[in-house]
Amino acid sequence: MRTAKYFGCALAAALSFAACGYHLRGTGNLRDALPADVKTISVKFKNLTTRFELDKNLAQGVIDELVARGKVEIVSDPAAADAALTGDIAVFNASPAAFSAGKGTADRYTITVVTRIEFRHNRTKAMIYANPSFAYTEDYEVPQGTDFDSVQTEAIKKIAVKFARQLVITILEGF
Repeated sequence: MRTAKYFGCALAAALSFAACGYHLRGTGNLRDALPADVKTISVKFKNLTTRFELDKNLAQGVIDELVARGKVEIVSDPAAADAALTGDIAVFNASPAAFSAGKGTADRYTITVVTRIEFRHNRTKAMIYANPSFAYTEDYEVPQGTDFDSVQTEAIKKIAVKFARQLVITILEGF
């Protein structure tokens, strides 16, 4: 009897959280965060840094995250899309953060990417989301016996996935 009482209380608490709109950060649906008439999105990044193909990696990461989070179609032509997400990559910085003992070579880097993000409704020209300096920072471990230059392509691809997840979560949460 006592177990049933506790189960009933737990069920009531769970239902009340669901009814009040409570949800864990980053678990939202993109469809719920967008205007109802936005069904197609274009994604375009412009690389203002010297890091090769950073724009392509970030754009692909954002596209993958948008597709995973919502029922939207990604189109390549911004004029054909209901909304356009654009980003100007202003900063890419990889700074040594930790050094291996004895060798003096870096085995961990802090990577920082700063972008200007605009997500605009094409028909109304209303801004869905904007951030003039969306920054993402991540530490990247360099495998022993290698240097960052030899693994930078892999590092950038991993960072792009995490950057995209953080950006889409920020758009979903509206801040």
